[in-house]
Amino acid sequence: MRVLGVDPGLTRCGVGVVEGVAGRPLTMRAVGVVRSPVDADLGHRLVAIEQGIERWLDEHKPEFVAVERVFSQHNVRTVMGTAQASAVAMLCASRRGIPVALHTPSEVKAAVTGSGRADKAQVGTMVTRLLRLDAPPKPADAADALALAICHIWRAPAQNRLQQAVAAHHATKGRTA
Repeated sequence: MRVLGVDPGLTRCGVGVVEGVAGRPLTMRAVGVVRSPVDADLGHRLVAIEQGIERWLDEHKPEFVAVERVFSQHNVRTVMGTAQASAVAMLCASRRGIPVALHTPSEVKAAVTGSGRADKAQVGTMVTRLLRLDAPPKPADAADALALAICHIWRAPAQNRLQQAVAAHHATKGRTA
């Protein structure tokens, strides 16, 4: 399974590609950041993010895209920019028919470190260890994108079984009603 993880941000959008399956060693294929000019108007910044995400999709051809689910912060302006960048990533993937999964920051931290309250340094350390890298990816947005991809690879089999069980339950319920 090849997953593009996206840590959305209006100025720096972390991106990372991880390949592998749950229970086996994973491999980092690429990591980086898509940037938009701070002094540009919002529309141009979103276009820059779209173009960057499209390049990553073209080059790495992921089977899934895992995006951090935007959560409420105290700074509404920051949340809006993050949500807009997140929507661009989801749009780019969906336009190509690539399934998109959303994972909360605490889900990602728990999957990668064992604690949903881990800090950025702990996430970076575990990403480095799990992917057998020489050093933590910089900036932290890039490490977070890899963590999202790892989280998705590890959680996808269980999520798929759960979705199949729910669908089967609804199908059975529909026949007996």
